[in-house]
Amino acid sequence: MEFFTISLLNGLSYGLLLFMLSSGLTLIFSMMGVLNFAHASFYMLGAYFAFATTQLVGYWPALFVAPMVVAVIGAFFERYALRRVHKFGHVPELLITFGLSFIILEMVQLVWGTSSADYRVPASLDGPLFTIYGTQFPAYRGFMMLVAVLMLIAIWLLLTRTRIGLVIQAALTHPETVESLGHNVPRVFMLVFGGGAALAGLAGVIGGNAFVTEPGMAATVGSVIFVVVVVGGMGSLSGAFVASLLIGVIQTFAVGVDSSLMGAASVLGLDVTPQTFGYPLWKLKISQIAPILPYLFMVLILIFRPKGLLGTREG
Repeated sequence: MEFFTISLLNGLSYGLLLFMLSSGLTLIFSMMGVLNFAHASFYMLGAYFAFATTQLVGYWPALFVAPMVVAVIGAFFERYALRRVHKFGHVPELLITFGLSFIILEMVQLVWGTSSADYRVPASLDGPLFTIYGTQFPAYRGFMMLVAVLMLIAIWLLLTRTRIGLVIQAALTHPETVESLGHNVPRVFMLVFGGGAALAGLAGVIGGNAFVTEPGMAATVGSVIFVVVVVGGMGSLSGAFVASLLIGVIQTFAVGVDSSLMGAASVLGLDVTPQTFGYPLWKLKISQIAPILPYLFMVLILIFRPKGLLGTREG
């Protein structure tokens, strides 16, 4: 019971961080039809800007300053780069965002170096939130979960209960009508892209000190957030939320399981012997294959439900 409870809490906190990352990517895709390959790089920028701001004025101002700076960079990129290639289709959009990710990586290494940054959890949150079964649950993980839930509520309220949200949604499907009503559709898209970048930057502020802030952090999470978007359903915010929690919990539980594949198969009642595989795969522990489980999950979703868990369009 102790293993289940602790793993569930850790999995939920990791899954909510994944949602913070994937929500911005999902919004940009659902509103603009752009699959932003540089989204994880905005996450990295958020972490590094928070690290720099924390050194100057402390963590709490950085929680607001860093996402705003990333939002400005994202909006600037959409206005002066992405918008110019949008009319040429999806391939140029993918290529230009892919190129941006390498530019950001090189700039980060030039400014902050190639080693990890000493970006730490604030002292006020550096301690246990509660103790369960003799194991302390970090207060900062609880803070991560709270911020992610508040962000989900804020996005939902913005898109469904405000005039701005209605204009954003209408601009995607009926841009000519929205323009005829006096709204600047290109500006709406610029704000959406900047907002999506800000969400990634906020995830960087929250996740950079919980895990590690270094130039490879974008590559580490980049592929996983695309898995989340595909599994949840392209453009579905609720799907991204469900997929984030599922992947976070599954991967966390798998990391903590010390059983071998053959042992797990025996528990399930399967008659498996070392000769079954023809290779000593049966010796592998479930914790060793945990990193590939999200991708296996994605493959299964694409085979049996190409639209994703809650998606409405084909991947």
